[in-house]
Amino acid sequence: MMLVTQKRRKVVVIGGGITGLTAAFYMQKQASKNELPLDIVLVESSLRLGGKIQTLRKDGFIIERGPESFFDRENYVNALAKDLGIEQKIMTSNAGPTYVAVGSQLYPIPSHLLSGETPHISSFITSGLFSLSGKVRAAGDFFIPRSARDDDQPLGAFFRRRFGAEIVENLVEPLLAGTFAGDIEQLSMSSTFPQLYNLEQKYRSLLLGMKKAGTNFLSNDFIDENKGIFQTFSNGLETLIESIEESLLPGTVMKGVKVEEIEHGKDGSVHVMLNNFSHIKADAVIIATPFNMAEKMFSKHDLLNELGTMKAATIATVTMAFKKEQLGDLDALSFYVSRNSDFSITSCTWMNRKWPGTSSDDYVLLRSYIGRVGDEAIVALSDTEIEKTVLQDLNKTIGIDGEPITTVVTRWKNAMPQYTVGHEAKVQRIKQELQEHFPTVKLAGSSFEGISIPECVQQGKHVAKEVLRDIF
Repeated sequence: MMLVTQKRRKVVVIGGGITGLTAAFYMQKQASKNELPLDIVLVESSLRLGGKIQTLRKDGFIIERGPESFFDRENYVNALAKDLGIEQKIMTSNAGPTYVAVGSQLYPIPSHLLSGETPHISSFITSGLFSLSGKVRAAGDFFIPRSARDDDQPLGAFFRRRFGAEIVENLVEPLLAGTFAGDIEQLSMSSTFPQLYNLEQKYRSLLLGMKKAGTNFLSNDFIDENKGIFQTFSNGLETLIESIEESLLPGTVMKGVKVEEIEHGKDGSVHVMLNNFSHIKADAVIIATPFNMAEKMFSKHDLLNELGTMKAATIATVTMAFKKEQLGDLDALSFYVSRNSDFSITSCTWMNRKWPGTSSDDYVLLRSYIGRVGDEAIVALSDTEIEKTVLQDLNKTIGIDGEPITTVVTRWKNAMPQYTVGHEAKVQRIKQELQEHFPTVKLAGSSFEGISIPECVQQGKHVAKEVLRDIF
């Protein structure tokens, strides 16, 4: 229960991405509801809000420069949209066939391949994506012992032990490269797929566990060719950002201002030092920036050095528009690329099929990813060189007649946090160290406890509640 004091409190939120915006929104909402004497200041170093969520509305196309959708398993984003009054603008994706490129050939991913649903086992047996020996090895999951309890391990090692190398190379790695842009031999199982680890611990067989729990292997479009599971907003993801910004009180947001340092105040307050030679005196601070920016704020105190050991991948999104007659008639929603293939892209999605309304009916909108851990140099090429490279890759698989009508290349440097083995324990140590030296300063965001939009929304809402509890 909050004990309301007459003294006004001030909270500074550093970072105007979805985590910071969510935190500011829910603190303002709670303060209004409970008549709390609270001032909120959100400081954003760029001239726009939203972080990686950035929608380009151009020439009749809706192009997402960053993430293009969210999978809202726990309804975190839907609840936020309802609180904002924009829930009616949410739309659900179409679904359709998904492929993996192995060598220079596209292989369809069998429906419910690893969902454990026996009616679809025939699609696995007849699939050309795996050899007979690979299929036999995958069945070994039913007999292989559990992992050691509480043992964090690389994703690659976990899935290879359960299903064999071929399943990992031709299915697991391509799909996860599209999600994390990382090296599955380094990514942490407990930080990325704790639910699958828990199923293995409970049922021993992962396939049996998924069947018992009604859980699918990965939350992706290939899970059900008849029903999409992803969501966005009818005019693009940035609708969410714009709505939150409009809801914040005038004077809340400072754009184009960078935080240089976090300092102790003499009266127990925190001083947020800005690059315009001013500072903000705060009762509490929420840092919702990437880890590398957060680390610099404490450099004078020799704190949070473990932030410097975190890693992030550099990627780019490449969206191309074509006339329909320029492409063949492949029935596909998307395809992913195995590392065993001579491709630079890691995935490609038919955005006009997944999201009707992103282009007019006579156009095709293709969105590709390039860059991942160990293969990031390509992102430094010029737009023209990137366009040429992506077009060559697409021609290997789907065949395109001519050049794109328009191309949008967006680079994201060090944008994909890598939750490597030991990540969860590292984050706990970092937060504990911060609690000891700056008890009213909190960390949240994609660098720490979930990279997806719903996970960031959940972190923002949670830290808002935590801060208000501490200062009132």
